[in-house]
Amino acid sequence: MALSRPLYPFSALVGQERLKRALLLNAINPRIGGVLIRGEKGTAKSTAVRALARLLPPIAVVADCPYSCPPDRPEHMCESCLQRLRSGETLPVAERPTRLVELPVSASEDRVVGSLDLEHALVEGQRRFEPGLLAEVNRGLLYVDEVNLLDDHLVDLLLDAAAMGLNTVEREGISISHPARFILVGTMNPEEGELRPQLLDRFGLVVEIGGLTDIAERVAVIERRMAYEADPTGFVASWEPQEQALRERIRQAKALLQQVRITQADMAAVATLALELHVDGHRADLAILETARTNAAWSGHTSLSAEDLRIAAQLALPHRLKRQPFAEVQLDEARLEAILERATAQRQQSADEGVSLKKA
Repeated sequence: MALSRPLYPFSALVGQERLKRALLLNAINPRIGGVLIRGEKGTAKSTAVRALARLLPPIAVVADCPYSCPPDRPEHMCESCLQRLRSGETLPVAERPTRLVELPVSASEDRVVGSLDLEHALVEGQRRFEPGLLAEVNRGLLYVDEVNLLDDHLVDLLLDAAAMGLNTVEREGISISHPARFILVGTMNPEEGELRPQLLDRFGLVVEIGGLTDIAERVAVIERRMAYEADPTGFVASWEPQEQALRERIRQAKALLQQVRITQADMAAVATLALELHVDGHRADLAILETARTNAAWSGHTSLSAEDLRIAAQLALPHRLKRQPFAEVQLDEARLEAILERATAQRQQSADEGVSLKKA
């Protein structure tokens, strides 16, 4: 059997800064809600997702658990591991790489969520559950290529599991649940069909990408790809210092994330932005704040800056703006900047007034 060649390094990707930032922020904080990458073929969508998996740290798991439960986090354990822990059993621990699970477009519902053996349950009085892909990907990265070609019902199931961190299977009055916390990344080519707006809205971030238009960048893509094809192992080794630096920065951002604070002024700025851009619902507000908080951690600080909010809005808003039938929606970035500048000035004024009151 031939050995598979090493994956193309994330740090060797040329350009596509928003795409890379969206993926890195989800790697730091899966609560952002995943990312949908929209773009024409040949724009490194799949390469970027698979490269991200190499940056994810190894994880400690309960060695014999099909859900890769964390041995030190009872609140994130499956029912079986939790019962074993409460009974005083010492759970076997192993370390393994974070999994990348790819979902084929042809996957059935049972293959995705798992299946219950009803005959065994009726005859033996015991539930027998055959885990699916959502069990395999717990604490990992789920990659759905051509997500727009997947059955809407399956997309709903994936988004529900990603949002709740739980997969529940119910058949004929029998129900079983297990943890399903994962980073969800979908890719699609809009030329092959769109996602329904209701599904699009539930992705935390959406990135639109196209071919690079700068000649120097296109030359860099060609040079690096040719070097990789000529000697994959040597090429990957040459980029390992940059890859290791990215891994360390992700680790540091994860550690800092819980210290990042969101003020009421931050919330007011985001609410103002959503209202002035006529965004329905509250998902946009929450996605912007969660993304901005994560970007702050990535940047190494514990309070939100105008830049954090700007980057978050660019990633979380475009797919939630109202659109006319058959019309493309573009985020007016000049207007976005103006609204955020005004909101930032108001935030600063509130902070100054607070200081003055304290002195008085």
